[in-house]
Amino acid sequence: MSRLAALAGAAMILTLPVAAAAQAPAKPAEPARKQQGKDDRTQPVTVDADKMERFGKEALVVFTGNVIARQNNSVQYADRMEVYFDEHGDRILRTVSTGSVRIITRDCRTGTARRAEYYDLEQRVVLLGDARVWQEDNVVSGESITIFLSQDRTVVQGGRVKGLFYPKDEKKAGEATAAVRPASLTCEN
Repeated sequence: MSRLAALAGAAMILTLPVAAAAQAPAKPAEPARKQQGKDDRTQPVTVDADKMERFGKEALVVFTGNVIARQNNSVQYADRMEVYFDEHGDRILRTVSTGSVRIITRDCRTGTARRAEYYDLEQRVVLLGDARVWQEDNVVSGESITIFLSQDRTVVQGGRVKGLFYPKDEKKAGEATAAVRPASLTCEN
């Protein structure tokens, strides 16, 4: 049985837009610190949906209805999610999510759009259609927001882009530095 069929059957596939796809299981001897770096592709991914359909010849798996995908404290919600694999079914190449798309990243950024596309090789997420990303009170919006995950870089474009940024309260900033957020905590989603 190909890896694609095994993954699809177990519904343990998909990529989260800000947390990279689960590609190959981590080698048992690999230290845990390597598994939790910027590239979360070794972390397991779970997908819940009302329906899943696999198209073997196209190397495609489609999830529909109340789709919720989770990986390493990141979450993505959508009405429909398409997962495209390489020709062997061993690697997720890209995903396309549509309908009420909402993402929540490990660092508690939230994004919404009509469509989200994730490209694994470039570690790039594109939010399209009334795209908006915010963290705390700070917000950016435009027709398209591209997040380059491995570079910690974001590009907002299309129409008239907007950004609203609040200065940090010095007292709160000092408190935040003193109490570093443990990696195991999750954002409210």
